Amino acid sequence: MKTFQISYETELNEAQYQAVTLHDGPILVIAGAGTGKTRTLTYRVAHLVEAGINPENILLLTFTRKAAEEMLRRASKLLDHRCAQVTGGTFHSFANRVLRRYAPRIQFDHGFSIMDTTDAQSMINNIRNEWKLNSRERKFPTKATIAAIFSKSINKSKSILEILESEHAHFSHEATTLVKMQHAYQQKKREQFAMDYDDLLVYLRNLLKLNKDVCDFLSNQYQYIMVDEYQDTNLVQSEIIRLLASQHQNVMVVGDDAQSIYAFRGAHYKNILNFPRHFPGSTVIKLEENYRSLQPILSMTNELIAQSEEGFAKNLFTKKQKGNLPKIIVLPDEDTQSRFIVEMISKFSKKNKIKLQDMAVLFRNAFHANHLEIALRSMGIDYVKYGGLKILDKLHVKDFLALLRIMVYPYDELSWRRIFLMMDHVGAKTAQKITQHIINEQIGFQGLFTYKTRSKYSQQLDQLRNMLETADQYMHDLLSISQVVLNYYQPILEKTVDNAPQRMAELKNIAEMMKGYEGLDHYLTDMALEPPNTLDDESVYDNSDSTRLTLSTIHSAKGLEWRVVFIIWALDGRFPSVKALNTPESLDEELRLMYVATTRAKERLFITSPTNVYDRAAGDYLDQPSRFVKNLSSSLVKWHYLDD
Repeated sequence: MKTFQISYETELNEAQYQAVTLHDGPILVIAGAGTGKTRTLTYRVAHLVEAGINPENILLLTFTRKAAEEMLRRASKLLDHRCAQVTGGTFHSFANRVLRRYAPRIQFDHGFSIMDTTDAQSMINNIRNEWKLNSRERKFPTKATIAAIFSKSINKSKSILEILESEHAHFSHEATTLVKMQHAYQQKKREQFAMDYDDLLVYLRNLLKLNKDVCDFLSNQYQYIMVDEYQDTNLVQSEIIRLLASQHQNVMVVGDDAQSIYAFRGAHYKNILNFPRHFPGSTVIKLEENYRSLQPILSMTNELIAQSEEGFAKNLFTKKQKGNLPKIIVLPDEDTQSRFIVEMISKFSKKNKIKLQDMAVLFRNAFHANHLEIALRSMGIDYVKYGGLKILDKLHVKDFLALLRIMVYPYDELSWRRIFLMMDHVGAKTAQKITQHIINEQIGFQGLFTYKTRSKYSQQLDQLRNMLETADQYMHDLLSISQVVLNYYQPILEKTVDNAPQRMAELKNIAEMMKGYEGLDHYLTDMALEPPNTLDDESVYDNSDSTRLTLSTIHSAKGLEWRVVFIIWALDGRFPSVKALNTPESLDEELRLMYVATTRAKERLFITSPTNVYDRAAGDYLDQPSRFVKNLSSSLVKWHYLDD
């Protein structure tokens, strides 16, 4: 019998130990909130390697690159450097790696580019404008709505008409046009050797389905597959896993059906419920011992999620029995809610010596915190907000990346158009004309040098040419390239915005991330696949020593924890939202969202419900606390009613 270097039995609880040491066959691990999911996956990587499995035969798929890197780093620390040789990453990064290797099989070039969400929307908008679909007489969906319809059609394996009827009924009559537009969009991407996020998964799925030799080779290469956050996978990702496991069925998926909150992105909640059906003979293991929260919080969350229509039964428990009951505070209005939150934060900070960074305010939608932000600023309470504008949605960031992209992808129509539209005296037609010239010349960005004009913008074209020539001399020195681009872009930025110094500082932080990359193409691929969430993201700034209060949407707070948590706007019609009341599925997802929010709290939990609020969407006053908390047992929560 093999002796192991790591004492797995003493370092893990019974359920974790079973999940770590059972190697063969399909395994579903239902990991409740705070039950040591990451620890379990980390120890399993180490156990597989220590048992003699070649690290190159192990695949770990997660939803962020950071999660995979952290697990493999911890596993290496537990055991040794062999764990770092395990293939780990996101579904999209894995797809990118495989598709570049087998690009000719899907009629693509090895050097295809990856479009982010805003690139995709821009391309769709170009088609929309070319087809003259944005006239006043014809109300047509916006570029963002069209992109979402296309994406959901793919991720949910439904026709465009089905998506329209279920989510955009007022546009159902445009189904035929949208189907034609989707074909045009696909064609345009192919012409530019570009893929969007959905393409990466769809082309990987198709590659595996239509090329048995490739599927068998990859399945034999990755004989032990682990998938994190399985409740967040879509139908395409679920199919990819089944294809990759086709030769051996050695697949462990880890997740919590009660924390499935991404249906709006196409996540298919039923994937985790159907796993035992997709993989007959599966072993189901439940992790229920919680290492985060005190028992009073867990008792409340157990009863909360028991309201769900379906799912795996689970009962979270902890050895930390004592603590305060969660409190539900009913207030007369939003102003009182904001004052209450500010007062409680000040009290915890001063009297209880709880640091600001150990507290968080969570909300259903980003705009729910607007009033509170004003109150916090007036009291001088420093905070950071998550769940707002994403880094790649910021115009100056898009400009900066466009200038870098044309050096690697010289026929990237969207980037060239964007760059020319930064120039004075250049409109959409001229931008398209110069772009088309570069594409027709087929000599890379040198095509710009053969474009002749005496127009007012000729000097600006010369400046762009000079920048490209200078940058070309530093192709193996990414920080120098970024400096050349920033020097070119700074005067443009200063002419167009009032807060140019702040935006330049943000761009310098993004440029700093180039350190450690071998080539510009790798940097651009990573920025497209997994950009930092916000400019406060710790992959841009190190927030480990932050002393700020956290304000966050619940979606952005998933996986995090704080000593004290406030959940605001727990009002029927706001949380759950009016829109969610239409279908049982939507209502159940809102319940899971509330569950995710409540399970972020370690020691104290406050849920606030301002009543007597007029809601335009509902066309009525909202005056009832959220149905999710309204009927909780009086022994599990404390109700407080505050007057103005």
